[in-house]
Amino acid sequence: METLAQKKARALKIIAKLDELYPGVRCELEHVNAYELLVATILSAQCTDKRVNMVTPALFRRYPTVRDMADADRGELITYIRSTGFFNNKSENIIACCREIVLRFGGRVPDNLADLTSLPGVGRKTANVILNHVYDVPAIVVDTHVGRISRHLGLTREKDAARVEFDLMKILPEETWIAWNHQLIHHGRSICIARRPKCGECPLRPLCPGPYED
Repeated sequence: METLAQKKARALKIIAKLDELYPGVRCELEHVNAYELLVATILSAQCTDKRVNMVTPALFRRYPTVRDMADADRGELITYIRSTGFFNNKSENIIACCREIVLRFGGRVPDNLADLTSLPGVGRKTANVILNHVYDVPAIVVDTHVGRISRHLGLTREKDAARVEFDLMKILPEETWIAWNHQLIHHGRSICIARRPKCGECPLRPLCPGPYED
């Protein structure tokens, strides 16, 4: 069994290969401020970034600020976000979240994990997206790709997203956390595909101890 030091050493090699494969990757959710990214991230649950990006231009023209969204009519909001799926829960959370931001934070999206995760519909994943891409705070966003591939790579055995995050924080250098999120998402879409992984084509194969059961 690998020691923590050995995992860290192997992780550095994985990071170097990911940097070669996916240089300059970034958040694919289109946004211009913290409010837009927060709403887009909530909409992205069980939905593709591509679909969210199709919905948000009209959405943010109709509701350009946190205060506009806080005052939104839920039925009308649903007409804008229906195609993202789970629109009942998403509409409820988005409006409630924006109301809390107005009431408790003066309309400014919080810049710390505790305050962000106190908002309706905002868990660690969404909070970490905001911290990463708006406030430049290093954080590991664990979505299905990041969790699954990190298990395949033998960097965690955990299935709970928060536990995966904590394991990775012990292994990965902090300056690589933001890139790790995006690189694994790209890798999961192109090579380490959930139902049909292309292990024979994977440049990480020499560094991968083998897939773990999900």
